[in-house]
Amino acid sequence: MECLGDQQGRSITARTLARCCSWGTLQRRLPFLCWLPQYSLQWMQLDLIAGFTVGLTVVPQALAYAEVAGLPVEFGLYSSFVGCFIYFLLGTSKDVTLGPTAIMSLLVSVYTSGNVSLAILLAFLSGCIQLAMGLLQLGFLLDFISYPVIKAFTSAAAVTIGFSQVKNLLGLKDIPRQFILQVYETFHKLPTTRLGDAVLGFICIAFLFVMKIMKDNFPKMYRGMPRCYRICYIIVWVSTTARNAIVVVAAGFVAYSFHVMGLHPFILTGKTAEGLPRFQLPPFSETLGNRTVPFREMVQSIGPGMFVIPMMGLLESVAIARAFASQNNYRINTNQELLAIGLTNFLGSFLSSYPVTGSFGRTALNSQTGVCTPAGGVLTGMLVLLSLGYLTSLFFYIPKAALAAVIICAVAPMFDLGICKVLWKVKRIDLFPFLATFLLSFWEIQYGILAGILVSLVILCFPIARPDIRVTDSNDLTLVVMSGLSFPAIEYLRDTIYKKAFTVSPPRSVILDFSYVNVLDYTVVVGLRELLHEFQSQGLSLLFLGLQPDHLRILLAADLKGFQRIQRVVTAGDQYEEESRQPLLQNASKDLSRPEELEH
Repeated sequence: MECLGDQQGRSITARTLARCCSWGTLQRRLPFLCWLPQYSLQWMQLDLIAGFTVGLTVVPQALAYAEVAGLPVEFGLYSSFVGCFIYFLLGTSKDVTLGPTAIMSLLVSVYTSGNVSLAILLAFLSGCIQLAMGLLQLGFLLDFISYPVIKAFTSAAAVTIGFSQVKNLLGLKDIPRQFILQVYETFHKLPTTRLGDAVLGFICIAFLFVMKIMKDNFPKMYRGMPRCYRICYIIVWVSTTARNAIVVVAAGFVAYSFHVMGLHPFILTGKTAEGLPRFQLPPFSETLGNRTVPFREMVQSIGPGMFVIPMMGLLESVAIARAFASQNNYRINTNQELLAIGLTNFLGSFLSSYPVTGSFGRTALNSQTGVCTPAGGVLTGMLVLLSLGYLTSLFFYIPKAALAAVIICAVAPMFDLGICKVLWKVKRIDLFPFLATFLLSFWEIQYGILAGILVSLVILCFPIARPDIRVTDSNDLTLVVMSGLSFPAIEYLRDTIYKKAFTVSPPRSVILDFSYVNVLDYTVVVGLRELLHEFQSQGLSLLFLGLQPDHLRILLAADLKGFQRIQRVVTAGDQYEEESRQPLLQNASKDLSRPEELEH
């Protein structure tokens, strides 16, 4: 018998391993196995164009977003290449690009205050949490964050990020990080504005704005277009697409020219660490002065950011993936996306990356340039590595005002209060989570997100706690429950029945119509027992109509004293038959001490 049991155990284990290692399972866990066998030369051409185009955008943005995070600019590049290679293997969207974003950089700044060790540790912890959620198939949790909350957060983040760059745009110093204090100190120190930084910054903003308008309104290429027009079109398209890189390079060249002449009108990025990051363990402790800060204290310093950042990273990336999957007619696997971003943050922390997520701007650019597969990200990642290997010495001359202009123009489209007008027309109650999130985010980011989620949950749960109960009073007093009955609703149901049956003279019996009830739990059963007892003590009847088979079994199993149900005879008009019959409650005069069925 023991041998038989061992054989059965080995057989089950073998079947489990065969299932886990099957080709279908490998394709689900490594999605590149699905499209790689079909890869063609045409796909390669489009992926190379898209990867190169996104690469021209990601390098200047990475430098700028590191400024938002309060970290040295090289950490923006450290965070930009790991996701390109991981997503090639694990991603289910052809369009998404992973890397530093404005919102994620802002959150990192809030929870780490520019501490490099905390930022890298936060990437490690975020990756662990995101991997766990993906392995446990917890992607559905993201569905509980409503769209108004997301839009409010992104709009508030756009204001916060944009205003945080005003100090670099104007060359102001000693500006605090907290938004309210930041606004006050910025206006207070306007007289100390550096003319060179201000002029350069506004010229860069104007150039980026004009180039964006050109890109949005430039006519599309068509067949039969003359060659000279086609060449001009390609030049304009490349220039408008790579406008961030052009601004950064041009501003750096101007700053270098002044530097050669011995003039210093701009605040420069300064010395940047050269070369690729070393592969090493994330900092589980750090030394500050003569004191070693242990892991526990570092986690306490991060605080709620340990949960806010992985959730917002997942939300931003999955929302972007879903949007472009819907636009381009394909489907994504939410839990697989969690694994991709989780592994990116986990492995990235070993290469000095701070937390990253999907970038809406770069994803849109990737899609517009006709990317066919995630392979386009490989070229983007290689361009970032080339920049780290050979261009970091040139970053010294990049003016901070130019990077501030890139950031302001990148986050400006995220600010969208037009949704308030739509919400007012569609469903005004959704304005409450929007406003709660938007306003409180200026105080503390986590409070804004938490407030929006809580208000959304209250709105979601209110119909559960206050179900629609319709009262008909023709011959019999009938209460029709129009939705499920869960434990938050039982007190409301009891109050409604008391008001209709016991506050009138004389008190009346009631028919409780459960035809539309699809949920029934134990707390409701206990409440119904108390209701039956109350009706019995008054010498009245509480009859149940339209019980579903499952709900009838629940009530019979509860052995409710005095429980009675009636059946409705339906005519062509879906009404009770009344031909020469007394009202139902007048015929329900049987003994209430035992459950029975009255047919009418």
